[in-house]
Amino acid sequence: MVKLKLDALEDDKPRKGTVEFAAPVYRDLLIYADVLAQQTGTPVPDPMKLVPQMVERFMATDREFSKAKRGQKGIGNRPASRKEPGAGA
Repeated sequence: MVKLKLDALEDDKPRKGTVEFAAPVYRDLLIYADVLAQQTGTPVPDPMKLVPQMVERFMATDREFSKAKRGQKGIGNRPASRKEPGAGA
């Protein structure tokens, strides 16, 4: 059986945003959700909920991003009241 990089979704308070995918990428996301459901035995009711975990995993495994992040201390720690990029109006 295939071992995907993501695990079952954690229950956490999300931030809203909008993401637009090319059709082939969205189809792959649906397939990924199906494979993940088979692997974990837990259905994925909304494949879009996988996207934040995928982005988190991608950034956590990107060595160059990790180096850059260490050099940018304090920049990612914006106050919660500030509008996030991509957030709804």
